[in-house]
Amino acid sequence: MTLNLYSPENADYERRRPALRAGLAALRPDLVALQETVWGEEYDQATDLLGPGYQLARHSRRSENGVGAVLASRWPLGAVSEIDLRVTDRVDLPWSAAVVAEVESPLGPLFFVHHKPTYQFGYSYERETQAVLCARMVEERFAGRRPHIVLAGDLDDTPDSASIRFWTGRQSLQQFSVAYRDAWETVHPDEPGYTFTPRNPLVREGTMPLETGRRIDYVMVRCGTHGPSLEVVDCRLAFDEPVGGVWATDHCGVVADLVLPQRHVGPGR
Repeated sequence: MTLNLYSPENADYERRRPALRAGLAALRPDLVALQETVWGEEYDQATDLLGPGYQLARHSRRSENGVGAVLASRWPLGAVSEIDLRVTDRVDLPWSAAVVAEVESPLGPLFFVHHKPTYQFGYSYERETQAVLCARMVEERFAGRRPHIVLAGDLDDTPDSASIRFWTGRQSLQQFSVAYRDAWETVHPDEPGYTFTPRNPLVREGTMPLETGRRIDYVMVRCGTHGPSLEVVDCRLAFDEPVGGVWATDHCGVVADLVLPQRHVGPGR
């Protein structure tokens, strides 16, 4: 799962908090990438909202107001590394980075990549460069191995953008290419699946009041030469409706159900 929490300084968090806690408790994601979350000063938002039983791997840097990002897992975490994505002077988001965590999962060797590029309109060059940097580092780290690799996060680009086309294998960038299976597109190929939409009043009341609606939050599975190593059996939006008249956050979450395929993918046994 991936979910942007809309940091607690926004939109009467104490009203939103019960909806977030109840929704996450019902979903109980095994792996979740949380953006715009805070910790410290006697409050750890991820722990509060998710409850016990999760291990956390945090982006190392935060904004001046304490906002950052967290990767959480109900399965044990192994080695964790971070890729700094401040690729130009225009990237002013301190926690623009990718955290890569080794996960002891029942699916076998699995690595969860929490990717957070910069968000601004007109910063396509930065997001393209960030995507290539992250993808290269992942490929170099796992060269010669075949773990499952799941990438999730608020990627701040639409499916037709160069950075997402790069991730999904539709185009190369900087003489480099990869392919990841987009979970939402796999299950809902003809549905827009907007995760940031003016239908949510928190969007209209925020810093982008002229927003027309976009799909910018993703869960993806890395492909080998014969396709993804995990099958996407379902994908759905979360927090896409108000609860008791309260919208929990300004983004919709994306939840994907992934399983081992019934047949081996690729040559060999």
